[in-house]
Amino acid sequence: MKLSSRFTDAFADRFTLLKAPGVDAPPAQRDPEVIETVSRMLSDIERHGLDAVRGFARSLDGQSDGAIELGAAEIAGSGERLPKDLREAIELGAERTQRFAALQRAHLTDFEEEIAPGLLVGQRYIPVGTVGAYLPAGRFPLTASAFMTVGVAKVAGVPTVVGCTPPQPDGRANDAVTYAAHLSGIDHLFVVGGVQALAAMAFGLLGRPPVDMIVGAGNAYVAEAKRQLFGTVAIDLLAGPSEVAVIADASADPEAVAADLLGQAEHGPNSPAALVTTSEKLGREVLAAVERQLLTLSTRDICGPAWRDFGSVILVGSREDAVAVMDELAPEHLEVQTTEDDWYHDTLRNYGSVFLGHWSTVAYSDKGMAGTNHTLPTAGGAKHSAGLSVSRYLKPLTYQRVTREATPLLAEAVEVISASEGMTAHQATATLRLRSYAG
Repeated sequence: MKLSSRFTDAFADRFTLLKAPGVDAPPAQRDPEVIETVSRMLSDIERHGLDAVRGFARSLDGQSDGAIELGAAEIAGSGERLPKDLREAIELGAERTQRFAALQRAHLTDFEEEIAPGLLVGQRYIPVGTVGAYLPAGRFPLTASAFMTVGVAKVAGVPTVVGCTPPQPDGRANDAVTYAAHLSGIDHLFVVGGVQALAAMAFGLLGRPPVDMIVGAGNAYVAEAKRQLFGTVAIDLLAGPSEVAVIADASADPEAVAADLLGQAEHGPNSPAALVTTSEKLGREVLAAVERQLLTLSTRDICGPAWRDFGSVILVGSREDAVAVMDELAPEHLEVQTTEDDWYHDTLRNYGSVFLGHWSTVAYSDKGMAGTNHTLPTAGGAKHSAGLSVSRYLKPLTYQRVTREATPLLAEAVEVISASEGMTAHQATATLRLRSYAG
């Protein structure tokens, strides 16, 4: 998430950097070392199957050679080992995420229409057959990931969802992640992490057929594995380090803006965070607030480097300039804290998901409480792609039905076009039907 040289050259007079990122690096998932390592691992797993999966699990996760699939009773009982307040929060997030996905599904409707006499066309939404969901549980167990991947797939009608989650230091799955997967409707859950988990699902090495699609967030190695596996399977999107950007004017609370910037910087030391503001006073107050708040955070060793190396504060002269800069950044998460939130909402075009007003914060979606999906495009992907939703699990399949009466108009036009292209076999299919019609 950064301004391109093309943009900065063209619009240099429209913004001022109060704070620039400390480094100018490519997205983390494009690190050549990451690419080479993932390529080697996938090749090894494709050749040697489950033995290679277990070998990487031993060397990378310290996993034993015991059973890696969790039984249904163990999955269902995971919530009993959680504190009551955590269990209830997970239940709320699962319910809200599935409810929002159900609203999305209800607005994706099959249709059929006669667009010319005797020519009937239509579309049906058919779910993907099998999905493999990666459920992160490394530095931070991302409890809500199951809501976004497993739960939404099930609302879409996917018959089978297989999940993989990395082992904890004791070799077991994280109970909160497991319970979230249970509430979301997981069919099979395996304790396998990283690249080897994605490869095992894609190549069908877990006692299950190969999955049709792999979804879920992860570190740079997981993201690169998804990129290299694309084509063997479908994927949701290529997501890199989590991003946040805020548009704020003089009315915003600098403490809240600073807190929200650090809230996403906490994801990792290479997570970008940007403020675009029409108020220099607010911008400088946010810079000061970030430094104060960092001192209070137990994760300052993550947030601090992320803000130092990938944080920015950009001063603009107008709301139009703010939109121009933000649409160029195309952030994963975008907050708007101004007196003109509705205008910004109507005007902005490039973002993964937008959070409007002081009372909205990215963390509500991150943890599943807002209902919207938190698997979103990063590194400028929001310029051309949307985040994960129920529609991603559905194939809009078209069909057509032609009557005898409609044949002359269609067939004669196809004969003409095919003849002009020199495609005589295409032309013959139309000619045959014209002869049948005449006969």
